[in-house]
Amino acid sequence: MSSSTTRDEEPRSAPKAYSAPALERGFNVIELLAQAPRGLTASEIAAGLELSIGEIFRIIVVMERRRWLNKDPDTDQYTVNPRILEIVFRATPAEELTVVAGPYMRELSDKIDQSCHLVMPNGRRGLVVLRQQNPGDIAYIVRLGADLDLVRSCSGQVLLAFGDEAWVEDVLDADGTLQPKDRAILVNRLKLVRSRGFEMRPSARVVGVTAISYPIFGLGGRVIAALTVPFLVHIDGSQVFDEDAARAALALTSKRISMEMGWFESDEHVAPLPMTGRAKGGAAKGKPRNVRLKDSFPA
Repeated sequence: MSSSTTRDEEPRSAPKAYSAPALERGFNVIELLAQAPRGLTASEIAAGLELSIGEIFRIIVVMERRRWLNKDPDTDQYTVNPRILEIVFRATPAEELTVVAGPYMRELSDKIDQSCHLVMPNGRRGLVVLRQQNPGDIAYIVRLGADLDLVRSCSGQVLLAFGDEAWVEDVLDADGTLQPKDRAILVNRLKLVRSRGFEMRPSARVVGVTAISYPIFGLGGRVIAALTVPFLVHIDGSQVFDEDAARAALALTSKRISMEMGWFESDEHVAPLPMTGRAKGGAAKGKPRNVRLKDSFPA
């Protein structure tokens, strides 16, 4: 008997790992400068990336010429050009969403005298793609482009509560600090968020701020963002809306944005949330509960 194999039986070679060192260094420059908003000189960038000036200088010059970086003529420090955010918006669904949501967010902030911000999933993190400051003298506002922890932030937990099963499991599995007990507690919290349609709790980062967040849905009932109000209590009697009234206004705003993004009140399709509470490598337990999208918003 012949020991030869047919073509179909031949083992497939692993995919080639292509390398583009200059391109990778360009990405590394942007990621490094994102952690230094005041800017870095060329020598500081080289040191931060453990490269020589010669290995990085031409890359920086080209990035400046292409307006990916700005250079301060007085300090020779480089910063990331806001043009990058514009390009990202044009290349992703963020642009359409921000165009639709902007007027509604301004109306909401003017009405309740609180700031609000819009968070979209960005891999295993959340990204603030739009924010609106309130007109009053006192405000708490989240930075545009802020990178948020999905597991611990109010906005992130809303995205997880209504998110795609595989994505949610990936986010939870990738969190190296999430112990099995903590994961079970989080999953129970996500069940609550999903069943009532929103999250409202003290800020995980700032004392005196209550975070209120509602999901934004798109076509087919898929969650595409979270709209959040970091509610700041005034102690001088100048409060326009209390927390419950602000939440109701936020719910209505989220509903209006969702409808413009293609969501219908009769749409009951939701990507099921994995209500497993499993630890890494553990067996899945429990069964997800389907929730109608219209239950997320008050009538």
